[in-house]
Amino acid sequence: MIPIMLRLTQYAQGGGCACKIPPGELEDVLAGLGVTPEDPLSELVVGLDTGDDAAVVRIEGGTAVVSTADFFTPVVDDPFDWGRIAAANALSDVYAMGGRPLIALNLLCWPREVLPYELAREVLRGGAEVAARAGCHVAGGHSITDPEPKYGMAVTGLADPARLMRNDGGRPGLPLSLTKPLGLGVLNNRHKTTGEVFPQAIATMTELNASASEAAVRAGVRCATDVTGFGLLGHLFKLARASGVTAVLDQAVIPFLDGAREAARAGFVPGGSRRNLDWVAGHLTSTADEETMLLLADAQTSGGLLIAGEVPGAPVIGELVPREEHVIVVR
Repeated sequence: MIPIMLRLTQYAQGGGCACKIPPGELEDVLAGLGVTPEDPLSELVVGLDTGDDAAVVRIEGGTAVVSTADFFTPVVDDPFDWGRIAAANALSDVYAMGGRPLIALNLLCWPREVLPYELAREVLRGGAEVAARAGCHVAGGHSITDPEPKYGMAVTGLADPARLMRNDGGRPGLPLSLTKPLGLGVLNNRHKTTGEVFPQAIATMTELNASASEAAVRAGVRCATDVTGFGLLGHLFKLARASGVTAVLDQAVIPFLDGAREAARAGFVPGGSRRNLDWVAGHLTSTADEETMLLLADAQTSGGLLIAGEVPGAPVIGELVPREEHVIVVR
């Protein structure tokens, strides 16, 4: 019997992708660790250099293997929903590269003397449900004892190496489309603080990015990323920087989840969102107010795809232009 009153979010300092290492600090850690073209591992198509969502290696037969891993602390209190969200988030890295998930391994960290295993089973069941919906096999994984509960997946997928979507594939004149609304970070932080449940946030986080990825690949898109812990501005900065362009956003058409502005106004802004904004502040110019900028930098968990191109059902929120003084312009 699962204790009804247990709130998983209270067993972690952070929550979801908001608990990521700040992007600037992470870049310092990774500096100089990339593989050069002269390296024997030249089959590596995508590695550390452009900050893409997953690694890609070309193998025999004209196929690319896409590999990623993603896990985090509880973002919601319901263990089944947390499992679903974490799995959708991990699979998203493969979709962001234009790939198809093939197999996943569970990554589970559990405070076994504090939280009952019935909760862990529900987390794993949620992950399995989403993986099955994605047509992705789940075959084992790894677990350790940890003071904080954490869950995610290591995912391997397949892609056409000639049709990959990468951070450095942006070109002037391309529109920018966003497939999910923003505001997940502030709503999740409000949930963690107050216990309020936001079904619209859960529905968004458990939605797979599969159809958007497939549509983008069919349309010939070669530049995309998913919007997660570094927020829209952080991931857009990495994309525009890698592509050598400036990204211009139209704040009036960027979609937000119901309740997101109210949550931000009430002060439920995660520390990770503020760090994201601090990281990109020196590289952008904006006419937006502080509330809007914090939402644009809001640390998303299992967010949508940011696509340099147009896909059905996704609003166009801006465009790429030749590099200007700033990497990002918000109008």
